[in-house]
Amino acid sequence: MTARTSDIEKAADVLRAGGLVALPTETVYGLGANAEDPAAVSRIFQVKGRPPSHPLIVHISGAEHLDDWVQDVPATARLLVEHFWPGPLTLVLRRGRRVPLEATGGLETVAVRVPDHPVALALLSAFGGGVTAPSANRFGSVSPTTADDVRAELGDAVDFVLDGGPCEVGVESTIVDATGEIPTILRPGGVTREDLEAVLGCPLAVPETSRVRVPGQHPSHYAPRARVVLVEPEDVVAEAEMAQELGHQVGVFLPASLADAPVKAHAVVAVPGSMAAYARGLYGFLRELDQRGCDLIIASLPAEEGLGLAIANRLRRAAGPRTTV
Repeated sequence: MTARTSDIEKAADVLRAGGLVALPTETVYGLGANAEDPAAVSRIFQVKGRPPSHPLIVHISGAEHLDDWVQDVPATARLLVEHFWPGPLTLVLRRGRRVPLEATGGLETVAVRVPDHPVALALLSAFGGGVTAPSANRFGSVSPTTADDVRAELGDAVDFVLDGGPCEVGVESTIVDATGEIPTILRPGGVTREDLEAVLGCPLAVPETSRVRVPGQHPSHYAPRARVVLVEPEDVVAEAEMAQELGHQVGVFLPASLADAPVKAHAVVAVPGSMAAYARGLYGFLRELDQRGCDLIIASLPAEEGLGLAIANRLRRAAGPRTTV
């Protein structure tokens, strides 16, 4: 779907007036505000119920505007920009003067990216500035990948929802700390570790925790109402049936390797064999099982390579610290 020009202009006017706009990106829908308006940025935290210490990502319309928002950009960061922008890659760099501390959680670093979505880029160009935009959902819950998801989650708390159709990537951007000589992946996402390493020519670490606060690091995040339990792939069917017998309304993420296996459960989602298709559908699958009344979801982790690393990261965060029935 392509948003009408009038809708894009209206959304830009809402941003200029200090309002909040839900906008599509290739990853998920974001809850956007004028990045240079501290009051509007603060309202994002209020609507989401997000702790003010959690930084936001500043979205800009093109790589040529990077130096307007950050300073001291290393050569490695410029190399990543050249290869992956526009796209699902967020870089953490030193904050420029245009970025208020409200947007960075009080840090002297800022996360910034150029989204690869025609509607988002049209809005950013029409607005003429940066837009802070975390996912358009309540803090910690499942990220939205359609405009209807946003409306169901946030309702009238959003001043305008710009509909750009379903998101193509389906999981958030990869966040890379580019402040040092050797970048570090702070959050796996739509750009794979393998692709980053191929460009940089060196291995990249993916630490569980880091000195830099970024979105998605909370112990429980991307979580549906149902509790998510992670088991080994070969144990999915048995664990699901046992939990069903114990009285749970069980939802199952059935791995592609078990596609033909019968399973007694309240609801079953057949996981795609393609990691791109799995990532695109992940949050929709979690929402579907919530809507079907499941109170427990049994899932397994994919191989942690390519987009499988991002999917595994999201499932671990959805499960939180507790991972057993």
